[in-house]
Amino acid sequence: MTQDLLSRPAEAGSPTIERADATASAARNRFGRLRRIRPVEAVSVLVLAFLVLASLAPTLFTAIGPFDTSPADAFRAPSLDHLFGTDQNGRDVFARVIHGSSTSLLIGISATALGVGLAVILGLIGGLGPKPVDFVVTRFLEVMFAFPSLLLGLIFITVFGSGIVTSTIAVGLATAPGYARIIRGQVLLARNSGYAEAAVALGRSRTRIIVRHVLPNVLGPLFVLVTLGLGQTIVWASSLSFLGLGAVPPAAEWGAMLASGRAYIANAWWLTVFPGLFIVLSAVAATALGRSIQQRGRES
Repeated sequence: MTQDLLSRPAEAGSPTIERADATASAARNRFGRLRRIRPVEAVSVLVLAFLVLASLAPTLFTAIGPFDTSPADAFRAPSLDHLFGTDQNGRDVFARVIHGSSTSLLIGISATALGVGLAVILGLIGGLGPKPVDFVVTRFLEVMFAFPSLLLGLIFITVFGSGIVTSTIAVGLATAPGYARIIRGQVLLARNSGYAEAAVALGRSRTRIIVRHVLPNVLGPLFVLVTLGLGQTIVWASSLSFLGLGAVPPAAEWGAMLASGRAYIANAWWLTVFPGLFIVLSAVAATALGRSIQQRGRES
């Protein structure tokens, strides 16, 4: 009888067939969501890819150097010869914006990596440590989070001086408390989950539980944080450069270009419009991509 049941095909409408159909339907839906690329995702990826390519190989887009001067061509309006016009020294603004993408993106990526790295350390210590340690970490994050993030960066720069390196560190430190609170919450959720408790009951080591169960559940939100934070750090780093606390003129950096062009904004609008446009595009593209990834995670 058992052999007959094993050899007999499942009848339509049976629980086995229904479960198989439900599983296949769910898999098709997940695969369909992955294949369906939204317009905002496509545009964001194209913009970010263009900026990364421009930062790695600026000569693909222009043969003019960022510091090549031509006083006779000063304050030329945008044209076919100079797509973004020229500045007060006759330097090609398009070439400076393209070459400046490497500096702006490097500052943004470095600051984001520093902030997220510190946040991961603090989040893991608070979420996995004993209650007294978690209490100290939580109170520290609350105190740091009470200050405006940009104010923390300004305090750091006031103490250690201005420059690209110090502004990068300042932005990274300013963003760390907000990231750490989110990561600590994710660590606590994974730590108190059923699968982590089951691993403890099975006698798994603490290191294995962290590596196999806690960290994988933190990496997903962490990737979203990195994507969302990149746009924010680019804006903050450019703001510090605009204030003269980061990269300073004649550096080919978007914030520094805004600072040097603001004196001529009434007669040469292109000196500030195009660097500002690239700051906005990079921030919006990174933020939109991060939001889209976050929404996909909720749908799945």
